[in-house]
Amino acid sequence: MDLQDIYQNVVDGQAADVEAGVKAAIAAGVSAEEILNKALIKAMDEVGRLFEEGELFVPEMLIAARAMQAGLGYLKPLLAKADVKSAGKVAIGTVKGDLHDIGKNLVAMMLEGSGFEVVDLGVDVAPQAFVQAVQNGAQVIGLSALLTTTMSNMEATMQALKAAGLRDNVKVMIGGAPVTQDYANKIGADGFAADASSATRVARALLS
Repeated sequence: MDLQDIYQNVVDGQAADVEAGVKAAIAAGVSAEEILNKALIKAMDEVGRLFEEGELFVPEMLIAARAMQAGLGYLKPLLAKADVKSAGKVAIGTVKGDLHDIGKNLVAMMLEGSGFEVVDLGVDVAPQAFVQAVQNGAQVIGLSALLTTTMSNMEATMQALKAAGLRDNVKVMIGGAPVTQDYANKIGADGFAADASSATRVARALLS
């Protein structure tokens, strides 16, 4: 099984073919790390690029991310056994009062497809839960909001991190439809991502 085939099947969103391809590659003696880097991560980078150029839209991106996850699900235990280091640990959640999760789920999938260890805290996440995630080793936290009325809970989360004495231990990135770079600057966030593909770039930059 050619890694190029796996790569193309991720881009095309063919989940069953991706999983079959990953299994065949492992059986043929290709390392889990090589499949992750040369097929899955590379494919998600390409999906991100196509999205930014307007050639793919959110539904196609979701389908590609699901296909990637089909392969990743099979690789995860092998990567753990081989002690392959993740790109970093990211905890992500939609802030308190906000129940929107499609954008947040897509960001989580894209991050996972880029080699990050992702802890998904879900929706309606209280500031204290983000604090707890940092105490549990998250190097980056991602805050999502789709409503202007819940954006203030991003600021509340920043305050909670400061109050817990953890602000310097973590990078904070924020995103969501009403969120802007100006707002990120105003509340002192480290990064702002306008969409799921730029979120992976921002996370990489924050940890580099």
